[in-house]
Amino acid sequence: MPTQTTTPRRTSTARSTSAKKAAATRRRRSASTRRPRSTARSTARNSGQRAKAEATGLQVVVQQAERAVLIPVGATLTASDNVVETVRPFVQPETARREVERLQRRVRTNLRKFERRGNTARNRVERRVKRTRTQVERELRQRRNQVQRAVRRNRRELERDFRGVRRDVGRNFDRLTSDVSPLS
Repeated sequence: MPTQTTTPRRTSTARSTSAKKAAATRRRRSASTRRPRSTARSTARNSGQRAKAEATGLQVVVQQAERAVLIPVGATLTASDNVVETVRPFVQPETARREVERLQRRVRTNLRKFERRGNTARNRVERRVKRTRTQVERELRQRRNQVQRAVRRNRRELERDFRGVRRDVGRNFDRLTSDVSPLS
């Protein structure tokens, strides 16, 4: 019978631990061989980034300073252009006359517009006042007629009641006098 040799079996935990140790050893060896080169590279990269950041920060400061100067200069130039454009038509007599006529036409046109609008507003107010007056008059007429009808109705009722009371008083008087006459 052949003899069996038994080799100890490794568990997954043991295998995992061995793999971790081997990987750490490889890292240490590769890091020690590559370190001078990567350090030089990272140092160069860091100094380049620092210089770029400083340059960028300096550029921001320069831009802000330029803006502080350029904004008022631009505003002044724009105002100057506006003044020149406004004055230009009035420099020569012929263009000044034309410009004045153009402005007069514009004023006349605007005055006509304002007049029409005022006229329209006046007419609208007059119509509203007339309509309100008519409504008030109609309402007053209706109320006056109602009051007159009520007065006539109440007067008739009072007269009717008065005649009835007078008749009753007359009858009672006649009855009383007829009752009192035999006693005398």
